[in-house]
Amino acid sequence: MTVDGKPTLGVGMVGYAFMGAAHSHGWRNAPSFFEDLPLVPRLAALAGRNREAAGAVAEKFGWGDVETDWRRLVARDDVDLVDVCTPGDTHAEIAIAALQAGKHVLCEKPLANSVEEAEAMAEAAEKAARSGVRAMVGFTYRRVPAIVLARKLVAEGRLGQLRHVRAQYLQDWLSDPETPLSWRLDKQKAGSGALGDIGAHIVDLTQYVTGEKITGVSAMLETFVKERPQPASFSGLAGTASSDGDRGPVTVDDAALFLARFAGGAVATFEASRFAAGRKNALRIEINGTDGGLAFDLEDMNVLQVYDHTEDPALAGFKRVLVTEATHPYLAAWWPPGHLLGYEHSFTHQAVDLLTAIANGTGPEPSFADGLRVQRVLAAVEASAAGGSAWTEVPG
Repeated sequence: MTVDGKPTLGVGMVGYAFMGAAHSHGWRNAPSFFEDLPLVPRLAALAGRNREAAGAVAEKFGWGDVETDWRRLVARDDVDLVDVCTPGDTHAEIAIAALQAGKHVLCEKPLANSVEEAEAMAEAAEKAARSGVRAMVGFTYRRVPAIVLARKLVAEGRLGQLRHVRAQYLQDWLSDPETPLSWRLDKQKAGSGALGDIGAHIVDLTQYVTGEKITGVSAMLETFVKERPQPASFSGLAGTASSDGDRGPVTVDDAALFLARFAGGAVATFEASRFAAGRKNALRIEINGTDGGLAFDLEDMNVLQVYDHTEDPALAGFKRVLVTEATHPYLAAWWPPGHLLGYEHSFTHQAVDLLTAIANGTGPEPSFADGLRVQRVLAAVEASAAGGSAWTEVPG
């Protein structure tokens, strides 16, 4: 099938909630703005156990059909790529089955709930790649133009030898102890709490921007609220508590803090919390080197702060770079300079990059191997915290 003379790629998505909506937006908008896209995504089918809810999302974003079993979606002839937007406990089974069926895969982060699952996924992706089947993990913040520019500056040596890395991801949506339980607070489904949900992002971003691996950690985890109200039964009352007073255990961390060292010798601090009152989505990274520094804050996501340590000290200081020029990553496809991008644009960039890699027969990034690398850091953090913050090496 072709659209305007271009071949299409049938996309099937599993999951339809928050991430499902963000991914749908990205797939739908990619060909509208990136006119040189070599493949046109065709929204073939969406899978969700609740047909009514999935159907509403499908109608909203233009998905062609709805399945209530992900296995049927994977088996469809009109699905060439499977997009996995489900809780972490299902990632491995769905992604491996899709790869074995010869379908490309995009899997939300973190890649899995355990190193063992992530290893199996990376192995399946490596095997599938020999037949031209591609797999990518959805660390979407890599697609923020200011982050891509930061990576470019570091790769060019503009910061010199890296010394310090500081990374935070702060939210406050759990700070109310009466916020009801959800799958994100269940270790069986989520794998971990703030560590895997948002900490995984800053682990991946710092390794991406620095171009170096984290080699060891010393960590602590904390669960501030040990029990929460059971959620109300499904009736459009998501985010509300049951009226019968029943409470259940929180089995994941609310906050994760750790020290780390990078392969090149830089030292680092990481903090991930869903209890940082007043912080809604504050992902912050600062990197200092012998020749300069840079800083990024997702709540001001069109800006990169850059410092040149070689300038005259009398005039030197962090420079505010507005990353909206056509020469900046991805920006030529969007608006005139100074017209800002938002959270949703990174999902369009993600779709563009994956479609381009598939069309070119190249391995997309971040790969499942990159996802496995993050998973090993998360596992080392948990092991260190369990051992009283003991220094814990991250396997290569």
